[in-house]
Amino acid sequence: MLSSRGTAKGRLGLATCTALVVGNMIGSGVFLLPASLAPYGPMALAGWVVTAIGAITLAIMFGRLARLVPRTGGPYAYTRAGFGEFAGFLIAWGYWIALWAGNAGVAVAFTGYVGHFVPGAASGLPGLAVGLAALWTLTLVNMRGVGTAGIVQLVTTVLKLLPLLALVAAGVAVIQPAHFTPLNPAGADPLAAIAACSALTLWAFLGLESATVPAGDVVNPGRTIPLATVLGTSFAAGLYILVTLVAFGTVPLAALGASTAPLALVAEHLWGPVGGFAIAAGAIVSTFGTLNGFTLLTGQVPYGAARDGTFPAFLGETGASGAPVNALVVSSLLSSILIAMNLSRGLVEQFTFIILLATLTSLVPYIFCALVELVLYATDPIRYRPPARLGGLVALAAIAFVFSIGAIYGAGAEVVFWGFLLLMSGLPVFVWIKRHNLASRAAPALRHGPARLPPKEMH
Repeated sequence: MLSSRGTAKGRLGLATCTALVVGNMIGSGVFLLPASLAPYGPMALAGWVVTAIGAITLAIMFGRLARLVPRTGGPYAYTRAGFGEFAGFLIAWGYWIALWAGNAGVAVAFTGYVGHFVPGAASGLPGLAVGLAALWTLTLVNMRGVGTAGIVQLVTTVLKLLPLLALVAAGVAVIQPAHFTPLNPAGADPLAAIAACSALTLWAFLGLESATVPAGDVVNPGRTIPLATVLGTSFAAGLYILVTLVAFGTVPLAALGASTAPLALVAEHLWGPVGGFAIAAGAIVSTFGTLNGFTLLTGQVPYGAARDGTFPAFLGETGASGAPVNALVVSSLLSSILIAMNLSRGLVEQFTFIILLATLTSLVPYIFCALVELVLYATDPIRYRPPARLGGLVALAAIAFVFSIGAIYGAGAEVVFWGFLLLMSGLPVFVWIKRHNLASRAAPALRHGPARLPPKEMH
């Protein structure tokens, strides 16, 4: 069982934590994003580079925070330590939204590649059934405990990397430079186009903080979490850029943009139908593994917040395996509702909207976490000793903060609107929890009656 203090330790080592980071990032994004990015053409590569720099900066930041605040909950735990209870609640709420919304996006991508094998299974009611079946299968896996989920993550991460590495190795040699003109086919302002691409590509990096969330179950978290976070993020960034380069350089952009399985289309150009089926199979394994990792986190974040009294208490209850069963079930129900609500959209449009919503609600925690370390040093310099040179830390915080703000701008007005509404919907929950906590503390005093004053002395 995990708690905010980390009472059950020693289940996740460096290999598994790195697999959790890589597995949560390399999933639906790398396999379906070429279709979402195709309208932007080569400008998307600039978006990848900007996002990679921002993501590695965030990875370093989360690695530092893992040492300062070694508690289960990741961004929620750090924000609570730096900014207090209400900010902690808001970030836990937003991060939780990002996770279950992200799960919906991954499930949609999963159905897209299943449709490569079973025509018609990627849309409508069959697509809904396929996505929900995958989601709830992995919810049951995670109910068996974090150890089982970690094994699934390690195996699926290895299996998903093999076809991607093969695609890059074969595709780099046949890239056609003519495919990279015009540079900006959409004709948008270059900075706006890069910002929009950064918002989309950031989806592929969501999960970079994955190793920080189950901190209570990590071996030597002070070393393992920072190392796993930076290694996993750097590896993923390089692979993303190479895969997009190969996709854009081998298949016309119009064909990529219309495909529900764009990397399978690239593999067909390289190796024929057999290659397309091989990549589609790898994508199914990949998205299945990402769905598993995100499902693990959708349980851990509300569980850690509930144990701290920030979320409703029933989300902090566990089953016989020690897994946060209630949190897992509620999160998967919300993911299911989001998938069903977007059923009328085309698959790529549905995927794009959901991932931007998940990205936006992740960026709010990232913005707060960018400044947490500076806040801790400023408010409690005895407990958190500031480094001798603050310049590097200030630069790190500034890059992470500005990058996150820019990505929110790139998400677009509709996504920001819905994301803001979802964040604000948590305020009544916070009021209810505060009232419940106050009532719980007052109950013992009422049962014992008012305190008696000592008798006055006689003079």
